[in-house]
Amino acid sequence: MIFFYFLFLSWLPGRSPSAVRGASCRRGLRLQHRKPFEGHRRGLKALKLLGVDGVELPVWWGIVEKEAMGKYDWSGYLALVQMIQDSGLLVRASLYTHADPSVFFTDRAGNLHRECLSLSADDLPVLEGKTPLEVYRALLQSFRETFSSFLGSTITDVLVGLGPDGELKYPSMPASRNRNNMLGHLKLHAEATGNHFWGLSGPHDAPSYNQSPDSGTFFKDAGGSWETPYGDFFLSWYSGHLLAHGDRVLSMASAVLGDLPVQIHGKLPVMHAWSKSRSHPTELAAGLYNTVNRDGYDAIADMFARNSCGMILPSMDLADELQPAALRASPESLLSQIMRACNKHGVAVTGENSSVRGPPEGFVKIRDTLSRGRRASSPEEPVIAKFTYQRMGAYFFSPEHFPAFTQFVRSLEWSELHSDDLPAAGGETIPLTAAPSPKEITTRQMQTA
Repeated sequence: MIFFYFLFLSWLPGRSPSAVRGASCRRGLRLQHRKPFEGHRRGLKALKLLGVDGVELPVWWGIVEKEAMGKYDWSGYLALVQMIQDSGLLVRASLYTHADPSVFFTDRAGNLHRECLSLSADDLPVLEGKTPLEVYRALLQSFRETFSSFLGSTITDVLVGLGPDGELKYPSMPASRNRNNMLGHLKLHAEATGNHFWGLSGPHDAPSYNQSPDSGTFFKDAGGSWETPYGDFFLSWYSGHLLAHGDRVLSMASAVLGDLPVQIHGKLPVMHAWSKSRSHPTELAAGLYNTVNRDGYDAIADMFARNSCGMILPSMDLADELQPAALRASPESLLSQIMRACNKHGVAVTGENSSVRGPPEGFVKIRDTLSRGRRASSPEEPVIAKFTYQRMGAYFFSPEHFPAFTQFVRSLEWSELHSDDLPAAGGETIPLTAAPSPKEITTRQMQTA
């Protein structure tokens, strides 16, 4: 089954996506509680008539638990879910968390990254005597209780945020770490391995922001420190710390929601820049220890599988030939590598595009990727269970974009039309495609969130 979801960040009236991230999401609370505009209902109706099945609804911790620890206000989200249900659409609820200033990630220059808590604080009582994991668990339990009548019927999928932008990664391209907690963990790890001096700091020869990976010696393809015993020590610790964080969060989410008829997801970035190099520097800096000598995604897929979680992968609209040569990027080969690891461990894959303003070729690339996954002609080719199209907003319905998207949807093969897609009493509908021949029929279901 192929599901289409549409990111509904425009449901926070007057706020751009960047304005509701991290601590800034608190400013969206007043706007969030306004009644949905009639334009939203019309937008949902247009999507339903087009043939999509659901919308993705981002849920921000800073909006829900703004007043006090343990005091939740879900009223705005309840109104939205009810309206989506009334429109005959499904929901993927994506839970994102903001951060507390005392436990932000901090890079070596002292800059704070405010999009998520430092993963080194998972088990530390830094939030009014509670650990972040305890607070996350309470949030999920409250979500479960509040939306119990929708879970499994209208809400069919739940994404649990694992880091910045909800993805399992460190918050910046250059190697970043919390100034106190992360370095403390590194020091203990170094002492345990008998290399005391390796725990005093991170790599001293890594480049700074906006510098080419080749500007320092750490990521150099030939003779780079990443390939030395110290490099392996640091990168193994750095990536292992991230993997353990993902395991803790997904395990907790499965414990709270795992008995419900919903699919739990985590999201993994596709850090394709410099992926043609031997060291894969953007992946290494994000905490993904994947190089020409090492498969960094097998352990990640195994962790997702152990927790019975699906994996969301972006960048399915990107083609190698459209990447700037200077980036040495191959999004196609990296995406294939990750998907092979998911297939090996039985992890369901949900795809996403990278940008609604991408080139027209993006629709062709998405269709080709979905078709390849459906055919599953090779044991290494996983079936893409669902697809998330980002993102819904003013530009999405603009004359520059919506006709092209409509044509994209119509170009997809359908095995049958849902009863909801048949002409309404007033005869209003949007034709999806010409009736396919028996040989052209492919099982497909579409959904928006």
